[in-house]
This record gives sequence, C-alpha cells and structure tokens, in this order.
Amino acid sequence: MKLELDAVAKRFGDDWALRDIDLVFEPGVVGLLGPNGAGKSTLMRIITTVLEPTTGSVRWNGTDVLATPRTIRNSVGYLPQEFGVYPTLSAREFLRYLAAIRGVSNAADRIDDLLELVNLERDADRRLGTFSGGMRQRVGIAQALLTDPDLLVVDEPTVGLDPEERVRFRNVLAELADDRIVVLSTHIVSDIEVTASDIVLLHEGRVRAHERPASLLDRVDGTVWEWLVDDDELPRLKREYTISGTARRGGGVAVRVVSETRPRPTAERVDPTLEDAYLAAITADE
Repeated sequence: MKLELDAVAKRFGDDWALRDIDLVFEPGVVGLLGPNGAGKSTLMRIITTVLEPTTGSVRWNGTDVLATPRTIRNSVGYLPQEFGVYPTLSAREFLRYLAAIRGVSNAADRIDDLLELVNLERDADRRLGTFSGGMRQRVGIAQALLTDPDLLVVDEPTVGLDPEERVRFRNVLAELADDRIVVLSTHIVSDIEVTASDIVLLHEGRVRAHERPASLLDRVDGTVWEWLVDDDELPRLKREYTISGTARRGGGVAVRVVSETRPRPTAERVDPTLEDAYLAAITADE
C-alpha cells in the first residue's frame, strides 16, 4: 500500500497553510512532527479527504483521491485533534453506534478487543459524560480502529494521556504498523522517537525533512554541546544559540546547544538526540 502527495498546497484566504508538499508513505509509523501552527492538522485533513487541497494531488495505491475519495475513505481510520462524543452514551454504546454506521461485521467482538486494547474494558458501560479527557481520547483511538483500517491517521493522540498510557499507546501503534500505514501527528518528540520508522519535519507549512530517525541524527552529529552556566547567562545564550535543553545542576544550569562551532571554551560535544535534530531543522533559516 502507498500514499502519495504531489505538490500539495492549501490556502485559507490570503494565507498559505501548506506549500509544496511532496511525500510518499508506505507501511510503518510515519511521525509528522512540528510545532503548533506548522500545518500538521491541515495536512491530515487533506489526507483523510475532510479538506481538498488548493493545488496538488493525492493518490492512494495509485488512485486519485480527489477524483474518487471513497477509495481512501474505505481504508482510513481517523482520530482528529478535536474529537466529540455523545455524553449520554456509554463507551460501548458509542462504539456500537459508530460500528453500525460503518458497517462493521462481528462488531461486538471487535469492540471488546478494542476496549481492552485502550484499557477501557472496566469502564466500557459508563456514560462518556463522566469520562476524563484522557479516557475520551482513548475512546477516540478505539473508534479510529473499528474498521481495522489500512491507513490510520491520528492527530495529537496522546493529549490528555498520563505517562503510562502514552507508553502503552506508542507500543500499540508500533504493533499496528506491521501491515498498515500509521501517520502520527504530534509536537512531542518523545511520542515518535522510538516508534517512527520515518519522520516528516513540518514547519511553517513546508517539509523541512523526510528521513529515517538515524539520518536526522546524522545531520547534527558533532554539533551538539553542553556546558555549565550561571542563571543570569541564560537570556543572552537564548538570543545567540538554538538551545535544545537545560537542566539544573549543583553549580548552575547545564545548557544544551546546537552549534556548528564550539560555543564556549568549556563546552563539550555530546551525542545528539532527536530533539536536537528537530530544533536544528526548524530553526535552520532563522
């Protein structure tokens, strides 16, 4: 299976949310990483045919999605960033309702499996109006998987989940991606650094990189530095360098900086992380 986007762009009024998007996705977890406002949600709405691009084309297994959107709609599971529920229904009733609309066979067994997958089997018959935000998000994940889709598109899926649930969900995505395409949009690097087979860095509506995680790390190898500074030095350093992290230490603050040259005589090279590579990519033209 293959999803292809050629020269995709989207304009709202006079503003371009996306420009010149050329991407090819194949089975595996594709991490769509970028800050808020980068265009991630717009791109996902185009992939799922909620929006049409202003220009460009989208193909699913070689078929033009804009001409025949049903070809991809029959194969996609989608969890949008804003996911609404019926508060008077239980989680099980809500999933049964959606399964009936989508024509899911063996719905009862499928729903039981999904409720266990998202760790809601004990709360399956509670009204959704009593659920926390994180629990509702898990219902959203379950509904996206109802049809066992070949293409799973999830937009900021770990918002509202506690750390244990985040790890559980990342593991679920990794398992699901063995035989399907999973597009995971997030601004949180830790959500994708372990699970993603490919990473797309999106910034200001443009693709800054589409590479394997190892390739992104190679880009910044030898350019990440750490050293200890006093608190009053931090504001000036933030104006001078791309700071990817700080940590309180006994003698001050350990600063982590991405720089082609040694920023200070006391700075020592350290191994790069995906966070370093991400920040370097989105600030490259600044």
